[in-house]
Amino acid sequence: MRTGSEPITARSPLRMRFWLGVWGLAWTGAGTIAFALAERLGWALVCGALFLVVAVDLVMVLRHIRQGPHFQPGRDVPPYEPPDNG
Repeated sequence: MRTGSEPITARSPLRMRFWLGVWGLAWTGAGTIAFALAERLGWALVCGALFLVVAVDLVMVLRHIRQGPHFQPGRDVPPYEPPDNG
């Protein structure tokens, strides 16, 4: 039974996000260096900005991983009532 609160209580596959972030960090770092060496300043800045975005995302993912699992109700627990916006 769905309650309508799934987007609020959804969980994210953090380990997958971590490894995809590491992959993105490696590629954006390599791109920044490669474009800087090729004297393409604009592309180097774009890759550098993406590098910073990916680095911040990795910090947040690691923070969430270190917080540990939170209570997730099983099938035997009745669904919560949708939040009342009124």
